Amino acid sequence: MNNELKKEYPFTGRYLDLDGLRLHYLDEGLGEPVVMLHGNPTWSFYYRNLVLALRNRYRCIVPDHIGCGLSNKPDDDSYDYTLGRRMDDLERLLDHLGIATGITLVLHDWGGMIGMLYAVRHSSRIKRLVILNTATFHLPKEKQLPFTLKLCRDTRLGAFLVRGFNAFSLAASFIGCRKNPLPAHLRRAYRLPYDSWQNRIATLRFVQDIPLTLGDRSYPLVSETEAGISAFRDLPTAIFWGERDFVFDCTFLSEWERRFPKAEIHRYADAGHYILEDMKDEVIPLITAFLARTDGKQQTV
Repeated sequence: MNNELKKEYPFTGRYLDLDGLRLHYLDEGLGEPVVMLHGNPTWSFYYRNLVLALRNRYRCIVPDHIGCGLSNKPDDDSYDYTLGRRMDDLERLLDHLGIATGITLVLHDWGGMIGMLYAVRHSSRIKRLVILNTATFHLPKEKQLPFTLKLCRDTRLGAFLVRGFNAFSLAASFIGCRKNPLPAHLRRAYRLPYDSWQNRIATLRFVQDIPLTLGDRSYPLVSETEAGISAFRDLPTAIFWGERDFVFDCTFLSEWERRFPKAEIHRYADAGHYILEDMKDEVIPLITAFLARTDGKQQTV
């Protein structure tokens, strides 16, 4: 890790062996667990500022999914890049750490589906939710998959652009923040783990795993999650949403509002997908205050 990155990401990483693969994760602080799950094409770096804000009061657990960040990046013969395997990895990590109660989930992008599938299967463990531009349900009927994602998901050209030129991560580093664009050194940090054809395998496999039809492998798991999330509608929940997200737009936010009518919602009309970067000076204090305000509340799932 270079000095520029260490300054932005001042943590000591840990590793869990998953059948010969190394899963990198952060385990910072003491107290009730706050589990932060990233999406694609980010990594645990996305949560660095939130970890620094919370670790004096909470135990912050932040994994890099296999193929992402500082975790191993195996080929398809050694790892099944699917939603089900991602959830299994999370389950094994939290069981390894002895974390089985009072969990706050902080969810972004694919982290939402991974985390809420875990939650549906372990509902008694979940205390509250922090939702950041994500979905845990099927694509809303009025929403079409964006052309750029369809290109990457379904064509050889898209696959070549993702793995050959890091197109997905490169584009996201520029358009993920709309109001406060990322400076060059942070764009480099987000792209750093994805510096070769081999190291971009997860970036592509995540997109290819987007479930749209009954025949897609992860479709039944999304259906399971969608059917189960209503059990959490009375939990303390805070939603922070960048309305200029290139994928998770206001159509998805409306679905969250319908399903979680009691949620505390913060909308940012000028912000993009990387809400913790784009609006960090506003959002991180609000998350901190939300956790403090709901510390004493017991989960009722």
